[in-house]
Amino acid sequence: MGKKVTRIGVSIPENLLKRFDELISKRGYSSRSEGIRDAIRTYLLEYEWIDQEIGERVGVITVTYDHSLRGLTDIILDIQHTHSNLISATMHVHLGKTCMEVILVKGAVEKIRNVVDRLMALRGVKHVKLITTLTEEDI
Repeated sequence: MGKKVTRIGVSIPENLLKRFDELISKRGYSSRSEGIRDAIRTYLLEYEWIDQEIGERVGVITVTYDHSLRGLTDIILDIQHTHSNLISATMHVHLGKTCMEVILVKGAVEKIRNVVDRLMALRGVKHVKLITTLTEEDI
């Protein structure tokens, strides 16, 4: 007998769902559910891996967000200022109503994760991605 399956309801913007459906069709998924399960597995693998990292790391955090959302840019800047001891440099790029921040970080991976988690939790943030590597001393 297979694993127990739970049905859930999810609210997704129409344009995002359309793009998702097109992608899973191109990739040959048999159903939307299978595509969603695969996306969840990928998400879990990525963030479980990040949670297992320890020690000093250098890395890049990319954040895309809706800059027209009142106060969001200020909150993102406050988070950066609060963690300025981790941040080596930032770059801001305008992409229409969306902006991208590229944040170079160096420090304890636990503290870097805290910055990522705070950014991800913000309403209006569309995507956050962390890529890390070992520091020079560890290579």
